[in-house]
Amino acid sequence: QVQLVESGGGLVQVGDSLRLSCAASGRTFSSSAMAWFRQAPGKDREFVAAISGGGGTIYYADSVKGRFTISRDNAKNTVFLQMNSLKPEDTAVYYCAAEAAIYNVALRASEYDYWGQGTQVTVSA
Repeated sequence: QVQLVESGGGLVQVGDSLRLSCAASGRTFSSSAMAWFRQAPGKDREFVAAISGGGGTIYYADSVKGRFTISRDNAKNTVFLQMNSLKPEDTAVYYCAAEAAIYNVALRASEYDYWGQGTQVTVSA
């Protein structure tokens, strides 16, 4: 059974940093894309960042480009999201996702097959 477990969320102030982690178990994702999405109250789930299996292809949402960094450690089957210069509008539940397909990097939530339970990030002004 595949599981994705996020950690690292919390309550921070504007300008602070957080590092989210997502540990996968049940299968290896070293050839599959993994991504972060987020959902704020009353809003749709939105794409944040995605990384290919080998880490050579990375995409970011414009709203986080230059502030967030996605990375992965395939030896640990884990993906990370380093979030710097946090803003109140970054407040959301952050979800980790993984594709079952290999050699593809999707940007839409509907293309991801596995999801974590989410971790809350709250940025206080």
